Amino acid sequence: MNKAAVPALLCTLLLGACATTQAVAPYPAVPPPVAENVPLPPVSATPLIWQPGHYDWTGTSYVWSPGRWVQRAGHGTLWQDGYWAQTPSGYAWVPAHWM
Repeated sequence: MNKAAVPALLCTLLLGACATTQAVAPYPAVPPPVAENVPLPPVSATPLIWQPGHYDWTGTSYVWSPGRWVQRAGHGTLWQDGYWAQTPSGYAWVPAHWM
């Protein structure tokens, strides 16, 4: 083997090793949602909206918060599950919320 082939072979092997490495998320994946039956709303003089169950991040693990009926006033019509967002200082948990 000639002297020029050795560095080329080494570069090829190093690049190949980089290409097969999978990116690992810097946070644990959110578990799949728990199936829940939506009960009939309670009798109320104020309009209610169903707030679906969702996971909250405690800083070390996920905790399931079951769905419930809440007052419609002050809420949008779209529900956003919690998710991880990349920030300048790393990833941060954005809790579930109404949009």
